[in-house]
Amino acid sequence: MTQPTLVFLHALGASGRAWDSVRRHLPDHPCLALDLPGFGTRAADGYADVATMADELAAIIQRERLTACVLVGHSMGGKIATLVAARAMAGEAGLAGVLGVVLVAASPPSPEPIDDERRAQMIGWVADGPIGREEAETFVAANIAAPLPDALHEKAIADVERSSREAWLGWLERGSREDWRDVAAPITIPALIVAGGEDGDLGEAAQRRLNLPLYETAELRVVDGAAHLIPYEQPEALARLIAGHAAAVAKTALPAGFVRLLGSERVSRRTRAAMLGRTRPLPEQATGWSAAQLEAVTALVAQVLPDLGADRALATRVGATVHGPGDGWRFADLPPDPDAWAHGLASLDALTGGFAALTAPEQQDWLTRIDAGQAGTDLLSPAQMTLWFQDVRAEIVRQWMATPAAMAAIGYDGFAVGGDGPRKQGFVRTAANDIEQWQHAAETNA
Repeated sequence: MTQPTLVFLHALGASGRAWDSVRRHLPDHPCLALDLPGFGTRAADGYADVATMADELAAIIQRERLTACVLVGHSMGGKIATLVAARAMAGEAGLAGVLGVVLVAASPPSPEPIDDERRAQMIGWVADGPIGREEAETFVAANIAAPLPDALHEKAIADVERSSREAWLGWLERGSREDWRDVAAPITIPALIVAGGEDGDLGEAAQRRLNLPLYETAELRVVDGAAHLIPYEQPEALARLIAGHAAAVAKTALPAGFVRLLGSERVSRRTRAAMLGRTRPLPEQATGWSAAQLEAVTALVAQVLPDLGADRALATRVGATVHGPGDGWRFADLPPDPDAWAHGLASLDALTGGFAALTAPEQQDWLTRIDAGQAGTDLLSPAQMTLWFQDVRAEIVRQWMATPAAMAAIGYDGFAVGGDGPRKQGFVRTAANDIEQWQHAAETNA
């Protein structure tokens, strides 16, 4: 499995090199650690507002043609990561490769909860010019749980000292106060939210209140022995968390050529957003099923699509459709889909003594009997069970075929015929096996 590129965004008063110790514990991961405008090697660039920094990050992802990446944002960088993740989720061209987000003591899209007195103090540090050594030491000391090793201590201080005065003021006076909540929720891209056990303003409580609710699928982890400067304080622990999240979301990665086609101008933003949404896990509560019912449907998935196995995510997507929009039809001899599935699953368990607990051959034997009209209950007759099992097979396969992974596997590209322009592009060549140039391009490195 190819590891997604980790794109690192630093905190206020830091630079891309703040991630050096973390990256050393991620030797198998391609990494891109950025200097944001006004910091590190880009101190001369001065202040860039939140929108500009988000635009720049999106442009870098597009320019580097990152078809599988995870955004890792620390403090100030977390706000930027969340905004670009929201844009990727909404189907912006060129961002289809954003698979996940890691927020490290992250500033939220809402105004950052900085103590007023401390904000005024930090603004005052640059009243007469750049930040001095004494102020930089004070800043670092206020954001760590224990003294850093000498080399890291000096590195952190040096980054604070070389920060642009304009960028420092711009973030404290404007950027950190901006409220982007109206465009930043809910985000379906999976997130890992990391908090320092001894952080103040942006610790666990703040992360639960301000960042966790923005993501439909998110996990919050607390790093002990760290305050706010987690990349310096606990780089190995942080690297383990990042690697775990990257490995989890890498399972949803699509072939590079398919991602490039999906992100091209041939695909409309609405289509792209809908397709990408099918690559991301739904909350299991969206199924409307109990845990036992979901287990049974997961077992049915493994029987209907044996090469796919017990795909719980697909079972969840089936449930969300059954209890949501439906597929637009049903057998006349069956009740509405939610009732039919509830009765069918109850009947399946009653007949088998617990379908999910059976061996695969035993499950197959029971389904063969149901398909032949040889098993039923008071809830659904044998004939109704046969019809229900037909609907089960159709819905499972329909949901699987609607996923970009299935489309990529069979080489389907019929979604790439529109775009957002006034004229839809369609196909020019329509004869059998007459492949157009854009189709060849999509196969490259697929």
